[in-house]
Amino acid sequence: MRVFMKRFEELSLQELYEILKIRTAVFVVEQNCPYQDPDGLDQDAIHVFLKDERGIRAYLRVMDRGAESEYVSIGRVVALDRRQGLGMKIMSEGMRAAKEIFNAESIYVEAQTYAKGLYEKLGFKEISGEFPIDGIPHVKMLYTE
Repeated sequence: MRVFMKRFEELSLQELYEILKIRTAVFVVEQNCPYQDPDGLDQDAIHVFLKDERGIRAYLRVMDRGAESEYVSIGRVVALDRRQGLGMKIMSEGMRAAKEIFNAESIYVEAQTYAKGLYEKLGFKEISGEFPIDGIPHVKMLYTE
């Protein structure tokens, strides 16, 4: 499994297609949540993904301060192979990208409540109560070095 970190303009058409396909498969179809996934933030994000011979298996995007919050933030976290450690691996790589590329000392996520434990294992702390995004319960979380 190889790790890739690319700016939007560095993505191949095939990579962009796979990323949008994965995000739609999980966040729109699987979670039965119709929403506009391409939101205008991808162009300024760092796209981090894990890829093997089958294609992209895990993905997230990292955004600089001011794009989604006052902090460097990570979003659209998805792993296709569940319970294989890919969530931890992709988040670790995303955190590394946030620190190396955007000099992040704090990293913000809006975590789906069911996945809160994953983020806590990585050092994130809950900073809000539960709230819905497109009908799915979320909590705001912050990692600080």
